[in-house]
Amino acid sequence: MLLWTLSCMLLAAQESVSEEAPCYQSFNAQHGSCEVLLGGAEVNDCCLNPHYAYKDEDGVCQSCRPASWTDWSPWGPCTRSCLEGVQQRRRFCYGRGDCKDPHKLGSLQTRPCEDSSCCPEQGGWAEWGQWQPCSVNCGTGQKLRERTCSSPPPVCRGGCSGPNTEYASCDTGKACAVHGGWSNWGNWGPCDENCRNEGASPPRRHSVRSCTNPAPSLLPPGLPCAGPEERAEHCHSLPYCAVHGGWGQWSAYSECPVTCGIGQTVRRRECNNPAPKHGGKTCPGLPTSTQICNQKNPCPVNGEWAEWGEWGRCKRHNKNINCVTYSAGRQWRERTCEHKSSDGAHCQPGLSSESRPCYDIQGCRRVGNWSEWGNWGLCQPNCGPQAQKTRKKVCELDFSDYTTKVVKNETIHFAGKARELCVRMKPEEVTMSAPCLNVPPCT
Repeated sequence: MLLWTLSCMLLAAQESVSEEAPCYQSFNAQHGSCEVLLGGAEVNDCCLNPHYAYKDEDGVCQSCRPASWTDWSPWGPCTRSCLEGVQQRRRFCYGRGDCKDPHKLGSLQTRPCEDSSCCPEQGGWAEWGQWQPCSVNCGTGQKLRERTCSSPPPVCRGGCSGPNTEYASCDTGKACAVHGGWSNWGNWGPCDENCRNEGASPPRRHSVRSCTNPAPSLLPPGLPCAGPEERAEHCHSLPYCAVHGGWGQWSAYSECPVTCGIGQTVRRRECNNPAPKHGGKTCPGLPTSTQICNQKNPCPVNGEWAEWGEWGRCKRHNKNINCVTYSAGRQWRERTCEHKSSDGAHCQPGLSSESRPCYDIQGCRRVGNWSEWGNWGLCQPNCGPQAQKTRKKVCELDFSDYTTKVVKNETIHFAGKARELCVRMKPEEVTMSAPCLNVPPCT
């Protein structure tokens, strides 16, 4: 019996120890990435601070915060540039535990889109036009001709493949005078001396060019190049003897900068023993060194509002008012402040309950008329070739006999589901489904 008890205690102790992992100072929810490495630590110690993050054994960044959804990403581009395609958006669940999804929204949504109702069609080129006059009055130049994309014209922002202009050389048969042009400056030569004398004018170096780009013509005579064919400049930066840098002594490690969870202490050194001079190399290595410090107590976790619960029954003075048209009641819904721990702040300012004026129409007989077709809904499923979109007509009920005056300009809501009395129609006349086109495959 004693041996069994000791075995259980050892097993429990082993299970309570978390694995060591790289611990980071922050989590980027936009990219799902860890930022600012602190060092290796046990996961439970790293997550004493809910703002921290760690990398699991697969190298994936995991947030220490309580599990929550990110905002939906912007809708992505349409999968087709013309005619119908789809676009998608995503959200991610980051943190410890599982994210709640009471409305079954999932992590991916897909909806139909159409950037253009037609696809481009290419046109055809007409015949080339006449050659325009030569670009010069002597020597060799260029001439130009053009054509139009009109045989047939393109459709829906289409075009024609290839250029709409064409160039050809043309010779006037007349010689032109060629004026001289300088070639590029040649490379700088070596300095006249290999060191600089203190107090004296610095030595110089030289570079030359030639009047050969082009050379001036003889007949008809061209002009020679203007300006010097040689240039010079002072050599201001002749080398001194280099002094390579050396590290000074390490300082003591700084105090732990946090009062909860894991932090990072730093020590420093300076490259001043000696300092590098005259182009000498700087000290090798880093001027700072860090190590983990652990306060061994959890950090405060601020509360976050949960999603609103369902609206309650519509009542007046705590009495049912089903189908009453002359006197509105109220209905309530509530939400809770979750995750608050270790003296964390309460949820951001807001109410834990709210109410609205209402009429209870559950099961009431109401006359109505069918609406026009609504917009297409999301594609279901959200990937793969079986995705379908749906749109509906709804029975818009007449509530004109209800009293609508409410104090403080609050909007009245009709709670519950009435017994709708619209003209009877076939199911296919009020609900329409169609395939979503060009949906990405499921991965």
